[in-house]
Amino acid sequence: MKNVFDEYTNEYNLWYDKHHNKYQSEIIALKKLIPVGKKGIEIGVGTGRFSIQFGIRVGIEPSPNMAKLAEEKGITVINGVGESLPIHNESFDYVLMVTTVCFLSDIPKAFSEAYRILKDQGKIILGIIDKNSPLGREYEKMKMDNKFYSDAHFHSTEELTEVLKSAGFIKFDYWQTLFNTSDDVIEDPKHGYGQGSFVAIQATKEIIDEVE
Repeated sequence: MKNVFDEYTNEYNLWYDKHHNKYQSEIIALKKLIPVGKKGIEIGVGTGRFSIQFGIRVGIEPSPNMAKLAEEKGITVINGVGESLPIHNESFDYVLMVTTVCFLSDIPKAFSEAYRILKDQGKIILGIIDKNSPLGREYEKMKMDNKFYSDAHFHSTEELTEVLKSAGFIKFDYWQTLFNTSDDVIEDPKHGYGQGSFVAIQATKEIIDEVE
């Protein structure tokens, strides 16, 4: 992937101010699935815009400039990528990835890594733009004219659910938001998926004891 996030860090960060209502709508949907009072880590923490909202104090980020802004928010940022996490086994209660999956080079490997660093009953929470949604189709069309999404590969909720299942995750839950393409209001999320462009997915790592 191009070093576009290092080169245009400030422009990326300002998106959240320019599109405040979309950002807040996403926060509200994700909050439905974030475990309260648990130890979390964000993979692809970026500038820390999401971690800071949920009290996440540790993040993984390959972009030094993005990491610097996250660290200014009090987040400990470890240089790395989702496919090879420099984290010990069973270290966290939950893993968060927000609009990170579309930039991964190996999604099954990244989900397996997330599974590895989660404790038993730990949760993975994804925040994605569903490729089959109005916003997903719009982003796909403008990929070649958008510096941030030119290397992105969008996926559907169904596709990612199947990859998560293959990685060993179970007990799925979904919340959705961004039902309108406009940025006029902060939207209330709805349970499930298929209507909103932004989908929050939660799945659980459950270690099942083998019967001898």
